Amino acid sequence: MKLFSSSRLLHGALVLALLSAAPACRKLDLEPSDTIDPDKAFRNVADLNLGLLGAYAVLDNSLLVSAVTVADEVTLPTENTVSNNDAFRWQYNATSSSVTGAWSSLYQAIDRANRVLAALEDISAPNQSLKNQYQGELLALRAYAHFELLRGYAADYEPAALGVPYMKASAIGSPARATFEQNIRDIKADLVQAKSLIPASFADNTRIRAVAVAAMQARVALYEKNWAEAVTYSSEVITALPLATRTQFPGIWTDANATEVAWKLKRVVGDSRLGDSFFRQSGGIVLYAPSLKLLNAFDKTNDVRYTSYIKFDPTRTGTKSQYLVNKYIGGTASAPGLVDVKLFRTGEMYLIRAEAQAEGSNLTAAAADLNTLRAARIAGYTAQTFVGKDALIEAIYGERFKELAFEGQRFFDLKRRNLPVERLAADAANASGAVLLPPTQAQYHFPIPFVELQVNPNMVQNPGY
Repeated sequence: MKLFSSSRLLHGALVLALLSAAPACRKLDLEPSDTIDPDKAFRNVADLNLGLLGAYAVLDNSLLVSAVTVADEVTLPTENTVSNNDAFRWQYNATSSSVTGAWSSLYQAIDRANRVLAALEDISAPNQSLKNQYQGELLALRAYAHFELLRGYAADYEPAALGVPYMKASAIGSPARATFEQNIRDIKADLVQAKSLIPASFADNTRIRAVAVAAMQARVALYEKNWAEAVTYSSEVITALPLATRTQFPGIWTDANATEVAWKLKRVVGDSRLGDSFFRQSGGIVLYAPSLKLLNAFDKTNDVRYTSYIKFDPTRTGTKSQYLVNKYIGGTASAPGLVDVKLFRTGEMYLIRAEAQAEGSNLTAAAADLNTLRAARIAGYTAQTFVGKDALIEAIYGERFKELAFEGQRFFDLKRRNLPVERLAADAANASGAVLLPPTQAQYHFPIPFVELQVNPNMVQNPGY
């Protein structure tokens, strides 16, 4: 079995439509048949698009799933006897696929993007604008995947902390970890270039369009603590994509509409399903249920998010969980839970801007953004005032807990503030005592995969593993 590091990825099909079965080599001087010759794979702009779609295709839910499982937004029901739950119990290490799976899938997407970018320069295009768009999408996708890796596997979110290797080319080697600051700089550079290439008229929200790049820039600025840029870029998204009404909001999660969605990960039959694969399983088994801590945070009567995100089923009796994650339940009878994964929304942008404004001492504007979001979600909401910055920041984080529930943001939000993961005792009843995960514990940061350490002599592990 071959082992692959971040730069030793499987050569896999970048352009699935161009692959065909090839006879095995019978002479040593024949070209190998298990890789793609870029000169043959990418001959025109249409081929570049196929390669780009191949890079999109390997983006999955793995980091989202890992982050949700280790945070305080779900609980482990007694009926879950089939799921690998070492992540929920904080018992993972460098060999645990529950938290290391995202490393390979994200680097595979990066590798595919880099291969297409390398071929792009040699392709002549009658439509230069379309070629520019594809280049912009590829650069933005590369930046997005690296940022997800950084959120998951950085040793810390401080400038000098160890980040991840930033791969700008598909090349075999042994890359070392850059610093968090270096990663942020490379991510921002890719996003700036991408934004200059993607036309404003491009509106497909299942791909990376200009407003999605702005949303990425806003999130990156939040982690960088660049409050001015966070305000600028989040405002760009807010202006372009108004908040959903309470009538529209539930339909976002069933794909009935895509209001306020800047970018969503298209899911088709055969792709991983959050609703009917991760949170629950066929046969009525609930693998992960909403935590009591999260349930208690909602206004269950007036908040449209409560019924959009959570379902109460009184017919489930005995030891079965009666509270279910409803956020990703859509699809069809033959493919329940197969809905597009919403990656960037206007709701998050209001919270990014509110936090950045509070950190920049513009407490009035920050409170206004928080109240605007709440009014859009909660019927009969009355605007509140907040005594000082600390109270406002706490309220914003409480709102992020609700607004972004089950979206893979909560764990990283806590890490941004160096706060522990704290579960209610009732939510950790089946978690072997996993109630408190402090920043000093190794599992507060995901481990670099053991396979990567084996094949890459320049790779170092996060502290504590």
